[in-house]
Amino acid sequence: MSRSHALWRRAEGLEGLSLEDINEIQLLLRGHSVVDWHRLAYTDEAEVRLLLALNCIDVDDPKDRERLREVRLQAARYIAEVLNVRLDERIASTLPWLQLPLIASGKSGSVQRQACMLLKVMHIIYHLDARELRTTLAVSDNQIFSLVEENVTLMIDALRTAGVSIVEFSWSRKTKESLITKMLSKRETNAARVFDRLRFRLIVRDRSDLVPALHIMLRRCIPFNYVVPGQTVNTLIDLDRLTSSAPEEAFAEESEADGAETNEFSGAGFKILNFIADLPVRVGDLLLPEERRTQGRGNVVFVLAEFQVLDRRTAESNEQGENSHAQYKHRQHQHVRVRLLREPRQNGR
Repeated sequence: MSRSHALWRRAEGLEGLSLEDINEIQLLLRGHSVVDWHRLAYTDEAEVRLLLALNCIDVDDPKDRERLREVRLQAARYIAEVLNVRLDERIASTLPWLQLPLIASGKSGSVQRQACMLLKVMHIIYHLDARELRTTLAVSDNQIFSLVEENVTLMIDALRTAGVSIVEFSWSRKTKESLITKMLSKRETNAARVFDRLRFRLIVRDRSDLVPALHIMLRRCIPFNYVVPGQTVNTLIDLDRLTSSAPEEAFAEESEADGAETNEFSGAGFKILNFIADLPVRVGDLLLPEERRTQGRGNVVFVLAEFQVLDRRTAESNEQGENSHAQYKHRQHQHVRVRLLREPRQNGR
């Protein structure tokens, strides 16, 4: 790497990022899905342990190891019986689990592709089981939201410790009135599609703090594999510049971004990095004794949360004129009024 390129990476906040780091950040910014990846980029077991910890799995805990074993068996069974694909026995059951992501990060070949396939199916099964568990628990959203808020607050502490200049951090829970307005303003009147009931807002000092902040967020709290595809709005970070900073061999797909549409009520000059993550949360301490004995889907549930990340100058600009939140709400409320008060169509039109 030339000296000028090294200085540029430092100025852009890209210094010290690994290939895996850049791939994960690109996935978040592009709104892609890990299921479409063809390779990981892990280099040692410590990185794999970190990935598992972010997914609320402790490989040193016998119960969590048994949970991994069961999910792995289910995934291998699905691949064999539904997809009619025969897996190498080492991939399906015998290799230590910590080796699978490393094999999926290796040289392309049959075994590497099988490891990727197995991990993708495990990813889906783990999420489905957690979602099913959530529907059976006698636990309120407020209790679970509090656990998420605690985890994210610890992540903010890690950002500060790492030297990221944080100007403002806040969080909020969407009120019922806001939920009603949002659903009335959109074509999809389905509460399941409201992703921002829990929202976190982070303002950093400079644009160069954005990428380091995302790096730490993805390493301390947000598992990249559960960033919700198609829900990212990125008008802040130049993806071409980020891609050009990557090592020569990049494993992530470099197709066009597949993010969410820009909010129609935002001002023309409004800029933001906005994404949704499905955050895993351990709820073992909230389970009733009988639930702990009988539930067989682990002790993790998922909570959708919205993250807004921007720099101070952009945040100030976003509060000027038509970009302001007050103007945004005014346009949104006007749209709802028109939609609700519209006259019936004449002649069946």
